[in-house]
Amino acid sequence: MRFSRCRTLITAGLLAGALTACTPQATAPPPSPSPVADTHALDRFYDQKLAWGDCAAYATGQPSQDAFRTPGVECARLTVPLDYANPRGETITIGVLRHEALDPANRIGSLVMNPGGPGGSGMEAAARLVPTVSNNAIGLRFDFVGFDPRGVGASRPRVQCLTDAERDAERASNPGTSEAAWSGQARDFAAKCAQRTEHGTAMLANMGTRDVVKDLDVLRAALGDAKLSYLGYSYGTQIGYSYAEAFPERVRALLLDGAIDPAENDPDSLVAQGAGFARAFGQFAVECARHDGCALGRDPAKAAAEFQNLVQPLVAAPAKAGDGRLLSYRDAITGVVEAMYSSHSWPFLDTGLGLLRRGDGSVLLRLADGYYERAADGKYSSLQDAYYAVRCGDNPRASDPAVSRQRMTDAAPFLGWGRPDQGELDVCASWPVPSTSQPHRPTVTSAAPPLVISTTNDPVTPYQAGVNLANVFHGGLLTVDGTQHTAFLHGNMCVDVAGLDYLVDNSQPAPGTRCQA
Repeated sequence: MRFSRCRTLITAGLLAGALTACTPQATAPPPSPSPVADTHALDRFYDQKLAWGDCAAYATGQPSQDAFRTPGVECARLTVPLDYANPRGETITIGVLRHEALDPANRIGSLVMNPGGPGGSGMEAAARLVPTVSNNAIGLRFDFVGFDPRGVGASRPRVQCLTDAERDAERASNPGTSEAAWSGQARDFAAKCAQRTEHGTAMLANMGTRDVVKDLDVLRAALGDAKLSYLGYSYGTQIGYSYAEAFPERVRALLLDGAIDPAENDPDSLVAQGAGFARAFGQFAVECARHDGCALGRDPAKAAAEFQNLVQPLVAAPAKAGDGRLLSYRDAITGVVEAMYSSHSWPFLDTGLGLLRRGDGSVLLRLADGYYERAADGKYSSLQDAYYAVRCGDNPRASDPAVSRQRMTDAAPFLGWGRPDQGELDVCASWPVPSTSQPHRPTVTSAAPPLVISTTNDPVTPYQAGVNLANVFHGGLLTVDGTQHTAFLHGNMCVDVAGLDYLVDNSQPAPGTRCQA
């Protein structure tokens, strides 16, 4: 089984600090929000004051320890109901990090960000972006805020499914094409999530985006903002547009980069993502073939076959990768998927494939570690476990996972059966609680128009998804010509200027505006 509809903005291990990033054919409205029998019961949450302090105690591993040493950041815990239908019942906490505006006299308010995933740590991502935003209008005029959604990172409790050792073992395994193997592994994973997560199925039943946006509104109030200014990448765009649908009058600005199409179902989204990876791989093959020594040869038309010829032997004989570790077939595929998120990773991928020809799998394994957020000490972040809890909570069950999985393979044949999200639909079919929402075309009449940034050859969230989202919300669209996943605050002045103008002044770029990556 494994993963990735979307990715987080900040990856661990190899690419820590690199800005890469990330659900829903139904047109019916979503299920009604969980009812609140006594609306006054929520007052204590909306009226709470955050106690800001040192962030060291919020770190969950070496990557977050490093990020939380960023000068000027402080952290707090936000208390919210476990179940908004029972606000007088159990509570949970949300980890929050902020960097205060450097020009308080001209402060606009807070800018809350989410890096994607689902399951990415907004606290860690925000901390890593502080040096960037401190040099622009965000750092001057906004308190820059990141939060770990419920069940993620520093939030408590965290979703817990596999131990670090179990995840390593799973990555090393090769279930192949056996339907029994896929479904058995999925059932085992889902059962462990329910057994090992505090509050069990009660927590899993309230992990979807429906509940995250309610937490976000409580956070908005606790930050002292009458309206929300929000920056969302990849899956974070789903949080943003879902918030606008739930609380349209409380939106000041939404910058949504790498958009998810709100009306696309889970199987179709995974197929579209596979097609995006295939296009990106084709572009990588063309670029690689221009250089002497390309690991896949000088003929791009043969690159996919060359790649499978190179990695198929790993099924029977994994490659040595240093420190006593081995590169499996599945991890080799995952490493290539990780490199497809940005063309900046392509030289590193070529090096890794070249080394694999000589029996050295270390570079591809490091790429796969970045995808799974495995730190150098062998510890994993909560991203992968939380990913399933949100995805299975947000999407109705697929009627036939095997058929959808074959469609995924057909969309990206160069990946074979090893792509890391091959088992997602099986896991959700075994999930112990029902979904709490479904893909649909949002109905929003009064929210402030968002700015949507969409990249033409985004391998993860297709360009047209951004076009569709901008049209649904009557928002602005900024087109980025390039092959990468997300673009704002990645160092592109054209993109950054347009985004900053929007966040500060609510000014939209002229229709048809394009930036070159």
